[in-house]
Amino acid sequence: MAKTPAGTRRRFLSAAAAGLALPALPRAAFSQGNWPDRPIRVIVPFGAGTSTDIMTRLVTPRMSQELGQPLVIENRAGAGGIVGSEAVAKSPPDGYNLCMGSIASHSVNASLMPRLPYDVLRDFTPVSLVTNAPNLLVVGPQVPARNLQEFLAWAREQGGKASYASAGNGTSSHLAGELLKQKTGIPMEHVPYRSGAQALTDVISGQVAMTVYQVTAVLPFVREGKLRALATTSAKRLEWTPDVPTVEEQGVTPFDVAAWHGLFAPAGLPAPLLERIYGALKVALNDPELRPKLNEQGLVPVGMPPTEFRPWLEADIAKWREVVRAGNIKPD
Repeated sequence: MAKTPAGTRRRFLSAAAAGLALPALPRAAFSQGNWPDRPIRVIVPFGAGTSTDIMTRLVTPRMSQELGQPLVIENRAGAGGIVGSEAVAKSPPDGYNLCMGSIASHSVNASLMPRLPYDVLRDFTPVSLVTNAPNLLVVGPQVPARNLQEFLAWAREQGGKASYASAGNGTSSHLAGELLKQKTGIPMEHVPYRSGAQALTDVISGQVAMTVYQVTAVLPFVREGKLRALATTSAKRLEWTPDVPTVEEQGVTPFDVAAWHGLFAPAGLPAPLLERIYGALKVALNDPELRPKLNEQGLVPVGMPPTEFRPWLEADIAKWREVVRAGNIKPD
């Protein structure tokens, strides 16, 4: 075995003793061989009890079993998902920091906010589209329409006085209504609320004509006759409401709007770690015990491979960027 020259060794020890910087391998290079050897942090950039939080807590236990380490969930809400997302974007790409993002944090914000502290496509490694949260377009009982075309005809007759409610400016319910306006040319007033529950209350009472919201939230009111479901905003009919046709089936195309959740890591995540994280997620989403739990929350498991998720994300951001531009939508 070759010996290190004494002079070289003395210079090395002298530099270390003096606290000087020494060449170092990238952090991920030390951990890939036995990764993971400690708990993995999953930041949810929204509060506890939100759909993103609930979904993450359903999916991660099975991923933990597959990876052999706990996935520790940390809720870090703020600024529409920006605070928690930024924390992951600026973390080392060592596989120990993940973000469960959403259409709001990783698509709409990129379209709506002029200055984000991160670039979604540059500063993240998209791991997978995890779930979709499909929506229904519903109206209150005071609206005479029984299908989408009847609603559009009725709204046209209102001369710009027809309105639609949303869960807030820049939410998927807002942008779905805006997309419908742009596709049909029918003027409707946007009425933003602080929550989807408040929006539904005013649609039921007749204060606002229409809203687009998550299927499991509106379905109880549809069954009670307090709301009428006119269309599914996703590309396909929903298993919860198989008799409700899609927006596209009723002549407005293309139209595919669903809130979604996706798993992200910091940019530069080594390929072997990306494959293992996605592999664990895929196992979790294929677990037959998990699907009914997700369905109870109005969520459809997806599991899109990383090679497909990135171009899909690029297209989603581009779609909403155009809707925001055409509608002159500004952040609150």
